[in-house]
This record gives sequence, C-alpha cells and structure tokens, in this order.
Amino acid sequence: GLCGGNGGHMHLFSKSHLAASSGIVGAAGPAAAGFALAAQYLRPGRIAVAFFGDGAINQGMLLETLNLAAAWELPVLFVCKDDSWAITTRSSQMTGGNLRDRARGFGIRFIEADGRDPALVWKTAREAVGIIRAGGGPVFLCARCVHLEAHFLGYQLARATRDPIRELPHIVAPLAQSFISPGGARLSERLAGLKIVLTALLETLRDPRKEPENDPVSYTRARLLSEPDRLQVLEETLAKETEGILSAALVEVTI
Repeated sequence: GLCGGNGGHMHLFSKSHLAASSGIVGAAGPAAAGFALAAQYLRPGRIAVAFFGDGAINQGMLLETLNLAAAWELPVLFVCKDDSWAITTRSSQMTGGNLRDRARGFGIRFIEADGRDPALVWKTAREAVGIIRAGGGPVFLCARCVHLEAHFLGYQLARATRDPIRELPHIVAPLAQSFISPGGARLSERLAGLKIVLTALLETLRDPRKEPENDPVSYTRARLLSEPDRLQVLEETLAKETEGILSAALVEVTI
C-alpha cells in the first residue's frame, strides 16, 4: 500500500508532502490546525487544508478546532464535502441548524460551491486560499456533492437496489418470517417496522447517488464536449495520474 503496510488504508501519511489522514471522524480538523499553527511560525504563507463530511460537523473535536482556528486566526481551509448523509443517516435528521450558521457562529468566512463541478470548486478554493494567505483567517468551504457509492461496500440497501433479485430475498425472507411467527410484538408494531424498512428501500431506489450526471468526471466530460482537445488532455492526464497512484499502491514492499 501507499504507506508500505504501516497504519492501514485509513491512516495514510506522507512526511514529504505534509499530508496525513485518520479513520476517526472529524480528526482532519485538529490535524490541520496543528499543521496551520506550525505554518504560522515556520512557513509563513503556507496554509493547511482539512477535508471532512457533513456528518463530522457534529463531532466535538471538529467544533473545538473551528473555535481555536478562529480565535488564533490560523491559516486553515476547512473543506466540508456535504452529501447530506452521515454514513447511513440523513444529516437533516441529526444536525441542528445549518452549516453556514455554524461556521459564521465562530466568525469564520463561509463559501460554497457545486461539488460536482471540479472547475468551480477549483476557482472557489483558489479564492479561499487567497483570503487565508492574505491574513484573513480560516475559511469554511462547503462543497455540495453526491456520494456515488454507499459509505461502505456492505451497505445492504444500496446493494438491493442494484441487484434486487439476488439481494432482496436476504431482506424479505427474515421480515416475512418474523411477521408470521407467533409471539413477539403486536401486529401494529410489526406493521410499523415493516413500513420503516419498505420506506428505506423506496428512498434508496430514488437515491440521487445512482444518477450518472452527479459524477464529477461525467459532469466534466459533458461540459467539455465542445472542447475536444482540452478534454483529451484532461483524459490523458487523469489516466496517467491514476496509473501512477495504482503503481504506488500496489508496489511490493520488502520488510
């Protein structure tokens, strides 16, 4: 793997690039604050960037980091990938208020962009970096996007919508068995439980994660059909960088 087997796939680190990641939700915030604080003293003009999802905004450590970054005017860009989901729970069901008011509550500048449009995200992020480097303090960039896959490969509802003939029996059979078995909960309670499951299935069938136009790559390709030369250069660059990443990840490491 990229780290030669050290730390696992969720804890990638590159000392030469000053890049780190963690499997702990919201941990990108404190890590970026540490990089930003070091930059203030050792590398003026440099900034730190933290990437996290909208579900992580409810983690105490990330909220504490927003407060500290604002109080110390740390050169850090907080990038929230807002796909309206916190793993398998809709963010609207567990997040009070909205992201804009939360960031502004700490006195942090809030900007947003369509996360499906790489060119727009690039432009917006560039403006944010300029503000930070000019001494404007931290900036919160909210990129509205669509998570094309389920949060984890075993998410059964997503698998059921893609291959219903194979997957639905694993859901329906236990439900049917519990529904007709004697004893247990009252009929009204069983019906209520069945309704919850069926509603979740129907919502998953209508999930925008299935729509190809929400894929940033497909979105960009469609936008650049009128510029075939530019599109070809981007396609070749993407293929080359992807090949390089795979080569680095799959290299055999001798310990």
